[in-house]
Parts: sequence; C-alpha cells; structure tokens
Amino acid sequence: MTTLFISDLHLDPARPEITALFLALLDGEAREADALYILGDLFESWVGDDDPSEAGAAVARHLAALKAAGVPVVFMHGNRDFLVGHEYARRAGMTLLPDPAVIDLYGRPVLLTHGDLLCTGDVEYQAVRTQVRNPQWQAQMLAQPLPVRLAFAQQARDASQARAAALRGAGTMESVTDVAPATVYEWFVRYGIDTMIHGHTHRPAIHTLRVGDRDCRRIVLGDWFEQGSVLRAHADGRLELSALSEAR
Repeated sequence: MTTLFISDLHLDPARPEITALFLALLDGEAREADALYILGDLFESWVGDDDPSEAGAAVARHLAALKAAGVPVVFMHGNRDFLVGHEYARRAGMTLLPDPAVIDLYGRPVLLTHGDLLCTGDVEYQAVRTQVRNPQWQAQMLAQPLPVRLAFAQQARDASQARAAALRGAGTMESVTDVAPATVYEWFVRYGIDTMIHGHTHRPAIHTLRVGDRDCRRIVLGDWFEQGSVLRAHADGRLELSALSEAR
C-alpha cells in the first residue's frame, strides 16, 4: 500500500521528454498505487482549459485512464498552472484540492501545500500571487482571446526568468525564494500536524524540527524531471523521497 506524491513537473510541449517520463509513471508504477497526488506546477504554464497544448491533451488521457483503473488522482494548483479549471479536471479524472489542505494518510493527518505560500520572505512574489489568485482577475484573464492569454503567459515566464537571474546575480536567490522558517513553524502550530509535504522550491529534502513537544517532518519534493523526485508514502508510516531511475 503506497501513495505517490509529485510536483513541479513543468510539462511543456518544447520538452517532450518530460511528458514521456510522466506518462511512463502513469502507465507503470502509478497503476499499483493507492492514490497519486500532484502538488502543483504540473504544467509550465496554463492559460485556461481551452489551452491547445499537446502535452495537456496527452496527460488528460493518461490520467483519466489511471483514474479508470481505480487509482484516485488529486491535483493542487501551483504558481504556473493556477488556471487549471473544472473542465480540464473532469477530462483528466482529477479531484481538485485547495491549498493548503490536511488529508488523512493511512490514519495520520498530513498537511499538503504547493509551497509558495511558505515563501513569505519574497514579498514581491506574494503580491503577484495574491493578484493572480483573485477570482475577478482570473475571470478577466479567461475572458481574453486565446492568443492574448498565450502572449501573457510567455511574458510572465520571461519576467520570472529575468528576476531569477537578477536574484542569482545578487546572491540572494536562496534567501529570498526558499521557505521562511518562522512561517513553517507557525503552520505546524496552526494546523496541529507533525508532517507537511510541499514542492515549489526545487530543494528536495526531509527536514526535521521540534515544534513545542512534537517532532515534526517537512518533506520537500524536488523538480520532477531534473531530480526525478517522487515521495512514496507507505501504510506503515515510512516516507521515501527518491529519484526515478529513468531520470538519474
């Protein structure tokens, strides 16, 4: 009995090898899992459920086949694919999960989040996140013609890459874009859990910390393609964070 957690696949038609690796997981190991959780950034960008991406169409077919085989598929929005809507979720057989969310994992409560909400030191990013997650902003964006939305997505990617380069040049990439320890601690206290799973930062690791009188774990999923990061949660409580052999 194993539940799989992945995030940050950043599927993009320009990199078909990433999609091929993901489809191999869906048609292979995932068929034996109790459930598959995708914690955001499944796609490099998503401009609406009418997105013409070939990767999106292929993923929907394979996810729907996985669901039809009896494996629940749960999806949480990331900072790249926050416009994935109910229509695409229906086609892919995915259940949409709010961020954050506490789930029951083999009898134990576990907190799931994409991870960007924990990066409170990145004030500029948090302001942008608040804007693009606003339902009114999203409705206005989705009302735009498809070419306008595709152009916006490209501009957003370019701006993100330029900002990342500037942060690296200034030597502040790690401190600005990683999670804020105080926020992590506060979430453990607020939700009363001892295990948290998230992605976003591309820094795979299992961190341990003491919160009050509790020993807590924060599991960080890595960039799925570059690091092949998969978390296998077993019914006996074991959590194994490892790389897919194909991605090594």
